Amino acid sequence: MKNLLLLLLSLYFFGYCPAQKTDKKLYSKIALLLKDFKGDVGVYVKNLKKNKIVAINADTIFPTASIVKIPILIGIIDKIENKTFDYHQKLVYRDSLAYSDFDVTANLKDTAKIEMAKVIMLMLTTSDNTASLWLQKLAGGGARINEILDSAGLKATRVNSRTAGRENNRTQYGWGQTTPYEMATLMEKIYKGEILNDSASKKMIRLLGRNYWDEQAISKIPADVFVASKNGCVDASRSEVLLVMAKQPYIFSIFTKNNKDQRWAHENEAWMLAKNLSALLWQHFNK
Repeated sequence: MKNLLLLLLSLYFFGYCPAQKTDKKLYSKIALLLKDFKGDVGVYVKNLKKNKIVAINADTIFPTASIVKIPILIGIIDKIENKTFDYHQKLVYRDSLAYSDFDVTANLKDTAKIEMAKVIMLMLTTSDNTASLWLQKLAGGGARINEILDSAGLKATRVNSRTAGRENNRTQYGWGQTTPYEMATLMEKIYKGEILNDSASKKMIRLLGRNYWDEQAISKIPADVFVASKNGCVDASRSEVLLVMAKQPYIFSIFTKNNKDQRWAHENEAWMLAKNLSALLWQHFNK
């Protein structure tokens, strides 16, 4: 009786979160799908309705590539929430900000004015690197963004590029680093309104629902289903994270590195793996 009372008191004061259960049937299907991949791959899947997961190499650190733009988004929305900036205020572009001629932002004329909202859109929708580095700086730099990530309980997810003290990490992982579990968890926290505040989180989900790069995992989701997502690609690493608002809403991330196939073609092995995983998950969650 005494032990029962102590248990009830602990639940009352500290809360109770049942352990997440592995979807064993889905785990087997995904493991079979991944087994012949020529490189390193990690996957994390969570059924948001049933709280069941699949985690395969989900705590392994991978390069984020452009998925680092989710943390940058959080950093700049934090500044907007704190009234440092206004979402629709005009920014002045300077040629010194240019990163690549492929970026829309880099093709603006020197001293051109552009709304903050449009710079954010370009960062997320077209994955514009010039816009992203500009916003990273305005957000207070990688150090400030990393503070926010740490406060959210993320220990592996970090901005490395142009961030003092993280030069070695940048050499190893590039612009940013994360794990499949942490990036999927970050997306879940945004979805649940747990990053910054509820209204800011809702704004970020809407912004992440406008992805131009929709020919891999997103292509296997019906067009009338809302998807919030971000991709990240460099030669030896192709990765994606998606929130899919299906009958049974789910989040999944797939990260790769040390890929043997480094072709920039639709048939790239990692991209095909992401498409096949997405198709498998859609079928599984919408039987």
